[in-house]
Amino acid sequence: MEFLKTFFAQPIVKRILFLLLVLLLLYSLRHMLNLLLLLFLVTFVMGRLEGFVTRKLNRLFPISPIVVTIILYLLLVTSLVFGLVNYVPKIVIQVVDMFNNITKFMNSSPQDEFGRMIAAALEKLDFQKYLGNVVNYIMMLGKWLEIILFVLLLSFFYLIQKKKVNEFTEKLRYSKISWAYKEFHYFGQKFVSSFGKVIEVQLLIAVFNTALTMVGLWILGFPYLFALTIMVFLLSLIPVAGVIISFIPIGIIGYQIGGLTLVFWTIVMILVIHAVETYFLNPRLYAFKTKLPMFYTFIILIFSQHYLGIWGLIIGIPIFMFLLDVLGVEQSE
Repeated sequence: MEFLKTFFAQPIVKRILFLLLVLLLLYSLRHMLNLLLLLFLVTFVMGRLEGFVTRKLNRLFPISPIVVTIILYLLLVTSLVFGLVNYVPKIVIQVVDMFNNITKFMNSSPQDEFGRMIAAALEKLDFQKYLGNVVNYIMMLGKWLEIILFVLLLSFFYLIQKKKVNEFTEKLRYSKISWAYKEFHYFGQKFVSSFGKVIEVQLLIAVFNTALTMVGLWILGFPYLFALTIMVFLLSLIPVAGVIISFIPIGIIGYQIGGLTLVFWTIVMILVIHAVETYFLNPRLYAFKTKLPMFYTFIILIFSQHYLGIWGLIIGIPIFMFLLDVLGVEQSE
């Protein structure tokens, strides 16, 4: 009995037990994964944005962080309502039309050998199934609106009462479950500093990549710009593989409206954007330069997609970076 007490009193054993409890809790809440992940992302991003805006404005005149938070959420809600009313119907129509157009291309018999090769490759990849899943997700807009509304309310209440929430939570440090609080505090700090930082960088890169890609597609005369904007932004959140996946529908549309010439110039445009992102944007966004081998990237994406679905493609790399941080693996070069 004394041996067991000594064994479970060791910090590393407590830490492993705590991680197992967290994994068990997350598994039991797997049906709420969309809500939990969105809540963390929105709260983290809005908190960072509030801190940035407050610091900038305080150089000009003193302003309360609560006032900044309220203004930011008012702008966010106004933008969402404006987008829902004016752009969501157009996006849904364009996505469905794009899906039907690509399906028609795959089911038809292209006139040249290159077109037949593309159609055959897409048929083997069962690309229609993936496109159908995308359409299904868009059709579930009502369910997502409910989740987004709940997330916005929770994150807003947390940010305007952040000091009180932290003070109340700190009381657990001196309670009978103080060991659990200390582990939660330790992993929470690690999670925010590694997972949150990588997610923040992915979001910034996605915005940058989407903006430049849409300008390029507009110059090249592509249709379905609303639908392609949403698609490129979401796929840009997936490291490395997102660029390849997003090019498939873009390449098919380019081939349909301009042949091989337009496909060639589209490839050039994407390579230029990717080069600018790799050599100019990434080094300025990361606090430390992380070099994750391509092999590891694809292995992580495969396993995270298998266990976490679409979310796994977005958060797989950040989770891996969090684990490296917890294990004390040196990541910078």
